[in-house]
Order: sequence, then structure tokens, then C-alpha cells
Amino acid sequence: MSVVRGSSAHPSDADRRVGSTWGEAPHPVLVVDRHGTLVSVNRAGRGLLPGAEGGHRLAEDAPAWLAEAHGRVVEGSHDAGAGPLSGRIGDRVYEAHPTASADGDVVWWLVDDTDRRLAQEALRDARERSGILAEVSSILLSTLNVPRCMELAAGMAAEHLAEAAVLIAPAQGRRYPLTHALRGGPAVRTGRPIDPGDVPGLGEALRGFPPVPARWIDPAALPDWVVPDGFTGAVGSVIVTPLPGHGVPAGALILLRSSTEQAFTEGEEVFARLFAARAGAALSAARLYTEQAAVTATLMQELLPPSLHRVHGVDYAGSYRTSKAHERIGGDFYDVHPGADPDRETLVVLGDVAGKGLEAAVLTGKIRNTLHALLPLADDHHRVLELLNGALLTSGHTRFATLVLASVGRHDGQVRLRLTSAGHPPPLIVRADGRVEEVATRGTLVGVLPAMRTHTVHTVLDPGDTCLLYTDGFTEARGGLLGDEQFGERRLGKALAECAGIPAEAVLERVQMLAAQWLGGGRHDDMAAVAISAPRTGAPGGGGTSAGGGEPAGSGSGRGHHR
Repeated sequence: MSVVRGSSAHPSDADRRVGSTWGEAPHPVLVVDRHGTLVSVNRAGRGLLPGAEGGHRLAEDAPAWLAEAHGRVVEGSHDAGAGPLSGRIGDRVYEAHPTASADGDVVWWLVDDTDRRLAQEALRDARERSGILAEVSSILLSTLNVPRCMELAAGMAAEHLAEAAVLIAPAQGRRYPLTHALRGGPAVRTGRPIDPGDVPGLGEALRGFPPVPARWIDPAALPDWVVPDGFTGAVGSVIVTPLPGHGVPAGALILLRSSTEQAFTEGEEVFARLFAARAGAALSAARLYTEQAAVTATLMQELLPPSLHRVHGVDYAGSYRTSKAHERIGGDFYDVHPGADPDRETLVVLGDVAGKGLEAAVLTGKIRNTLHALLPLADDHHRVLELLNGALLTSGHTRFATLVLASVGRHDGQVRLRLTSAGHPPPLIVRADGRVEEVATRGTLVGVLPAMRTHTVHTVLDPGDTCLLYTDGFTEARGGLLGDEQFGERRLGKALAECAGIPAEAVLERVQMLAAQWLGGGRHDDMAAVAISAPRTGAPGGGGTSAGGGEPAGSGSGRGHHR
């Protein structure tokens, strides 16, 4: 192949291989013989490789990777299926596409691949960062524990964004909760008084303002508390970014890189803000949950039934089971209000608000508070129920309630009861000899009619006798072989007969166990019960007669009062 050095004439064989317009092709084209000598270079080629002329050695004017690739193509060791050859020429990346002729000359087309590679790299980075953000959201939102969420956020920031991270939570008094994390190490939580003004942009970040650019922060001016123990070398680059929350800032995040690492780029600052937004949302959700849980726990303490014990020589026991296993409160309730001294009666209240769950529990709380305010009138059950009825009718609630009141006192060694029902199942008394008696007190529902009608019954408990107040969740519990038969009063009475003479707590355990066995895994209403027992160690009582005479307890004949 003949070449005219230093001229722009196109050899005829070059024209045959690359076309008559090869010299004006937009891509650099090099024709190189089998010995590595440039045969011809088009205009774009000379622009890319200044000084490249026909007759020059390829290795003199082109990068080493292209000369080495030419040798492999000539030798036949180049694998065409491995994809195009590529390498850097200056600050650009080129793909080199060879076309070999029969005489061993090779035409090299050089295609600028820089922009495509940059786009691919940007896409890869975007996908990687999207994956990191998705992982951050998934992991951080999976915990509603604030300290654990802070540890995870700081640890992931150190792992994916920097060599070290410091998460600063809003101040608690004069101290700020801090969480330090080093890449590959555990997160460490501390609390200390700090001055946010010591770190440029930190005070603003804690107030939720936009971050200052990293280039404005002098790493050498950082206070010692910012740099975690074990951080090697001097701090070379810093990012301070806020942690946005739900309406209230969730804190701030400080990212650190040593002077040996690449400084944070503008794109990394943007990514850090995106990370901080996810972390702030998770921390805000965790704090909101913690606050709500604390409020719920406080309210729950007021709504949960009290624990019962012996009061003024009388044993009390209570049991409560909501309709749903995951709920702690419902529409059934009980309270025991001891008298100021042993000579004063203890008022026992057991009730059932229509419905289940939180709405019923809210009305339950209101009823309990109202009854507590009416304790000075506890000597008159009818008056108490009448006032409570009026309060419910004017409260705006559409729910009603059933109640049973029991005033308990000891006189001359006897445990005396006054029992008044307001639409509630009648109390049952199991005597020490196994007899079960139904107390015939009755009355209208509370919160339905403007006028209340009640009937109070007086009775006496002898040592070993127990009076059971219960809600209809026990008797209406459906179960059995077919799963749809009610437990009923008869089974409840039979269960009580087996509890003759045993302590109040044992009575309730027995009743609860039998009801649970009857239910199996079936659905049921709320269940509440209170057992009132005269201890066997007490003085002899009235043998099951009413306080006013010799008729059986619960008969109500002349012993109760009607309204």
C-alpha cells in the first residue's frame, strides 16, 4: 500500500475500504497496516490525535491500549464476541471498532463513548441510591423505638454516605441526645449539653432550615464532640443537613469524611438530603408512636379495672376479659370503693356498656368517674342510679349501660349486702353448703328512659358464702359441640355450686376456666365479674336470711325498696 506522506490525498485502496467520503466521516478513522504503521488518518482522526500522519507508528501517536489492540487483531487473538475495545484518549472514552482486510491492514473506527458511559454511570448511581433509600425506609420504618431508630439511621448513614455520622435529636432540657456511628462499627448513643452554634449550620438544621453548602464548613473548626472515637485522620469534608419531621424537625445529621477520602460532591449533598428526609420521617413516626403510646398507657391506667383484695374483713376478687385478645379495654367494668372506715359500707359497682372496643371504653370511663363523684350518695342506690341516668341522657351518647350496685358492710360479725340491679343480670350467691341462690333485684336500663325504676334486695353472707356479680358475656358465651349454644345461667349456677366454700379468687378462676373451655376459639362479648366472699375466719352470720327477717336471701319480699 502506497502512502503520500504529509498530503491529504486518499489512497485508492483506502478509498475502497472506507468509502470515498471517509475523510469527512464524523468519527475518527485510522487505517493501520499489519506492522502497526499508520496508512492514513481522516480529518476527525487528526483532530483527536494531533500529529498523527500516514507513515507514523501507531504506538507513537495513539494511546498504548489502541496499539496493543491492533496487535491482537493482526495476530488473530482478538475475540470479536467480547464486545468493542475501549479506552481513554485524553479525558474522553472511545470505543475502537476494527475492520481487517485480506492483506492485513485494519481500519479503526473510533466512537466517542463518554456521554453514553456517563449516562449509564448516572443511571447506575441513581438505581443504587434509590435502592439505598428504599432500604432506609424499610428498615427505619420497621421499628417504632426512637433510640433504635436513631442507631439504625446513624449506622446506615456512615455505611452508605460517609466514614462517620452523628445524629443529633432535639434537645431534652439542656442536653441533646447524640448517636455516633463509624463505618463498619456499632452506633453509640450519648447525651450531653452542646452548643449548636459551634457547628456552622447545625442550629439552623435543628430548627428545620435548609442546609448550608458543605464547602462553607471548615472541618478544622469542628468541636471535639462531633468526631466519634476511633475516627482516623483529620476531618476533610463535612455535611450538616436537617432531618425533616412531620411538621416538627426530627433533628439533624452530620456526615464526616477524612482528608484522605474524596470530598463530598454536589450530587452527594443532594443524596444526603434525600437520605435525611427518609430518616427524619421514620424518627418522627417513632416519636409520634412513643408519645401516643405514653398517652394511651396513662389513659389505660384509668380505664383498666383495679386489682382487688380484702377490704374491712371482706374478700374481693375481680376478673376481666375483653372480646378481642389484642384489646385491653372494652365496655365491661367494675370498681370497689371502700368505706372511709370499717363501719362504713364498701360500694361495689359492676357494669356493661352497650358495644365493644374503644368507644364503649370511653363511655365506661365517664360512667366510672360519675359514680365516683356520687359516692357521698351511695347509701341510696336509687338516687345514685337516677342521677347517673340523667347524666347519660344529656351526654350526647347513644349507648346505654346495665349496672349492679352492691353495698357491703360488716355488722356484729355479719357481712351484709344491699344489691340493686339496673337492667343487669341478677347476682348469684353460692352458700358454703353448695346451694346457689339468685338475688331477685331488678331495674331499668341506664341511659334509656327519663325515669329509673329499681328494686334493692338486702341479704347476708355467712362465712364461706360468696356473692358473684357478672356481666352477660359469661351467660351469652356461645360454644359447645356445635359452637352456637349459650353457656347460660344453668351452667353458670352449676359451676358456682362446685365452688362452695372456696376463696373469692378461686371462684372466679373456676368460672373463667369453664367459660373459656365452653367458648373454645369462638367469638364472645366482654366478660367481667366480681366475687364478694365472707372469709371462713369471720364471725357467724345470719345463715342466709335477709337482713330484715327470716325469708330466703334474694326473695325481695318486703326487704327491698321499690321506686
